[in-house]
Amino acid sequence: MLESGDPAPDVSAQNQDGETITPDFADPTVVYFYPEDFTSGCTTEAAEFQSTLPDFEEFGVTIYGVSMDDVATHADFAEEEGLRFDLLADPDGAVASAFGVSTGRGFAERVTFLLAGGDIVAAYDRVDPNGHAREVLADARRKFVVDG
Repeated sequence: MLESGDPAPDVSAQNQDGETITPDFADPTVVYFYPEDFTSGCTTEAAEFQSTLPDFEEFGVTIYGVSMDDVATHADFAEEEGLRFDLLADPDGAVASAFGVSTGRGFAERVTFLLAGGDIVAAYDRVDPNGHAREVLADARRKFVVDG
């Protein structure tokens, strides 16, 4: 798994609308990997990132959720949960692999990366979906608002 200080990988994937997205990791970004759409923990995590989205956007942070689900499943999940950020479909695990995220059990591990300036700023493994978005938000606020 990539760690703080590592360069961000170059990745592209389709979002829930079928558009190819190539995130610009020079800008403040959160990339969170999760196992599967419509499961309880993943729904909790997505809902928490959605509820904190205005706070992230306030200081220019873009959020991407990534799982091995396909575009259609992401579209259904985003619609049902009212998600206004991109969910990237990674059915072959290429995006996860680029970040060093394990997909050995057929789904991505639950890990999150905070990125800026083309580098990993923070990496979170063994993520508990409850409260995780607020943890990342606090770190992002310290890094991007206080440190500037």
